[in-house]
Amino acid sequence: MRLIKIFSCLSLIFLSSTTIAQIPTIQLKQSGNRISLRGLSVVDNQIIWASGNNGMVAKSIDGGSHFEWIKVTGYEKRDFRDIEGFDKNTAVIMGVDAPAIILRTTDGGQHWQKVFEDTTKGMFLDAMDFSDNKHGIVIGDPINGNAYLASTANAGENWQKLTTPSIQVNEGEAFFASSGSNISLLNSNIKFVFATGGKSARLFVNYNAPITLPMLQGEQSTGANSLAIFKNKGMIVGGDFAKDTVQKGNAVLFNLKQSGQFSFPTTPPHGYRSSVIYLNEQDLICCGTSGVDISHDGGLNWILLSKDSYHVVKKAKNGKTVWLAGSNGKIAQIIF
Repeated sequence: MRLIKIFSCLSLIFLSSTTIAQIPTIQLKQSGNRISLRGLSVVDNQIIWASGNNGMVAKSIDGGSHFEWIKVTGYEKRDFRDIEGFDKNTAVIMGVDAPAIILRTTDGGQHWQKVFEDTTKGMFLDAMDFSDNKHGIVIGDPINGNAYLASTANAGENWQKLTTPSIQVNEGEAFFASSGSNISLLNSNIKFVFATGGKSARLFVNYNAPITLPMLQGEQSTGANSLAIFKNKGMIVGGDFAKDTVQKGNAVLFNLKQSGQFSFPTTPPHGYRSSVIYLNEQDLICCGTSGVDISHDGGLNWILLSKDSYHVVKKAKNGKTVWLAGSNGKIAQIIF
């Protein structure tokens, strides 16, 4: 009996140590700059790009030890809600409105060239996504009741509006420019998936009929904010950013091969979440203004890592590092 008790105690100690070892920490690298960062692109373990309001871009080429803050000349008052970095020299940034623009640099941010502009009244770009280092897509709020889409096939040098067929959305339905992650480009053939919020929250898969999401919706502050896809599995997060501690209706799981079928986390994220990523098939991370969560079972159960506010989380495209960005110029690394 005593041997059994000793073995049981040792087992509990081992299991506890294993569990603790698996809980990552958040290491703050930058803060205090009066910039709200919503764009984030992690090229590899060394190169990180971020973008935000007041015409600002941040870049690191040494794994986050140092960040260079860049004021984009001529666009000092613009809000760059999304960014895509390709290497230490090349990146594109998305200015949301008045007018909607996309700029591109090939010299590390010293100079920026305007590669896309739309002066249509009501224009507001929300997110970009790239399936590789060439093919990308950008989505914007509805114009005349239709979702706004444009694509590139040469790493953002040229963009072309996608107008046929049109994708109609409901009145009061739009896209949140909260983290640049409400659309996913699955391949170079312009197959995409995106999610909406506001008065309606729906999932669109290419040009197929949309599917209503079982999430909070009906108010301007509710609905889907971000989606992530791993193979055919998908995770959508959102909720109500006006009530950012509410857990109800803030996350759903789906499968691209099972149209219209959704499942729900047993333990959902701990409040409104604006960004979600897969690290692998089982491990996911999401963040929002009320905290950061991690899941080790494919999104079924979420553990609160921190109550600190972040807008966006991204994993290195060619590496393993994971980064967060948010208001007040906050940039942090998740250490595993």
